[in-house]
Amino acid sequence: MINKRLLIKNLLAHNDENSFYDKKRQVDIGEKEGKAKFLKHVCALSNSNPKNNSYIVIGVEDEDNSITGVDFFDDSKIQNLINAYLTNPPIVQYENIPFPHLPDDKVVGLVTIRPIDGLTSLRKNIWKYYGGSVFFRVGSMSMPKVYDIEIKDVNSKIVEAIENHSQNNIQHTLDGVFDFLSKRKDYHPQYKVFKEYFVLCWAGQKKVYKDETFYSRVDIELINEQVRLFFSTLDEVTINYDEDSFKIVEYVSLGLHNDYKYYPLEETLINFGNNATYHIETKLLFEAPQFDKKVLHHIYNTNNAILEKLKKGLTLSANEEKDLKNLPATYLICYFNLFHDAVDKLTEAKPFLKDYNEGVYKSYKETLRILRKVKYN
Repeated sequence: MINKRLLIKNLLAHNDENSFYDKKRQVDIGEKEGKAKFLKHVCALSNSNPKNNSYIVIGVEDEDNSITGVDFFDDSKIQNLINAYLTNPPIVQYENIPFPHLPDDKVVGLVTIRPIDGLTSLRKNIWKYYGGSVFFRVGSMSMPKVYDIEIKDVNSKIVEAIENHSQNNIQHTLDGVFDFLSKRKDYHPQYKVFKEYFVLCWAGQKKVYKDETFYSRVDIELINEQVRLFFSTLDEVTINYDEDSFKIVEYVSLGLHNDYKYYPLEETLINFGNNATYHIETKLLFEAPQFDKKVLHHIYNTNNAILEKLKKGLTLSANEEKDLKNLPATYLICYFNLFHDAVDKLTEAKPFLKDYNEGVYKSYKETLRILRKVKYN
């Protein structure tokens, strides 16, 4: 089994970006431009390295390979994006890899692109790229090319060597367990061995609400591969497990005027097999809460007024400061209640929330994560 942290180190130690490997400071697939560029790179790597796994490492400075990290990204529906925009789409996996020197909320993103027979191309227009375009790697660049280019397999031995040098061992596993237990000691860390092979560690703040146990500030890692499976500082989750599986149900708190309820968002089920394999299944559970339209019109107009004051650099009143804390979540509720422009308002608000208050910006990012999950489905 490949230790993904070792794999990233070995990729970075290899020569510069090439036909099987790319690195990025960050990727924003929430924006059309970022989504288009991500699809272009996936397409180019798939076409240029048809016999081996290809990789994109996200959260690395281009100049000196320093690892700065990115926010945890839940990839559960990223394959839907790939399938929607690419013809002959490869299997793509996005994993969050923790590094000891990074803050708790930062990881390195590792995108693995599986080899596939045939040519991959854009299925339809996106941003400035036209449907039918085919991309290949030329050095460290992803470039459009004609169909009749000859592809030679020059990477198999190199990729095999890198992956072989990234295999896990018992020392890496034990070190990973002890590191997790030490780092998360304030949040009741636990571990369990599944099928005498897989080691799963998790931690979280426990609380009981209406006879049901929830956890917040949850961190879940598969130690064998050094992969962070779940991380959240805001949401509430329930955790259940047996000898064969580990199940997480994620909840979101939504409401108006201090009347909030927990709504199930998504279920993640990890099944462990007897042949040293595991499989992760996700299922969207969310049903958008519906509220009185007159109340929502008032909240929507209030949010718009606050946003305009932020754009003009005006001082907010005490009540507006209070409403600002809920602005991302209430825009989300408005969108779920058919205020279609609320998504555009959220996008418009991003730079002003980021500059104004770190806590509000975290709430904004969490709101986008929920929106992304729902839209992917």
